[in-house]
Amino acid sequence: MSESKEQQALIKWCNLKGHPHNLIFAVPNEGKRSYKTASRMVAEGLKSGVPDLVFPVARGPYHGLFIEMKYGRNKLTANQDVWMKHLLDQGYLCIVCYTWQAAQEQMETYLA
Repeated sequence: MSESKEQQALIKWCNLKGHPHNLIFAVPNEGKRSYKTASRMVAEGLKSGVPDLVFPVARGPYHGLFIEMKYGRNKLTANQDVWMKHLLDQGYLCIVCYTWQAAQEQMETYLA
């Protein structure tokens, strides 16, 4: 599997679960694109280091959940670590998951 396939599997599961799981959405930070497209996206607000997925459902003390998907031995970049700390300071829970099943379990725990 790959990070992309793990993320796709999580989104498929969320869509099958329905509300509120299907409120999750991706942040398009990854991927190769032309300089022109990348420049346009940055001008529109694309930010390097923002976690892959946003689950805008408040629970307990948190305003929502951000999920950074990783695969294999990949670790957070310094920029991703900074973003996650800033988001946590703003009242969001931020997690790193290496499989869609781990993300699924974390989402269920968060919702409980």
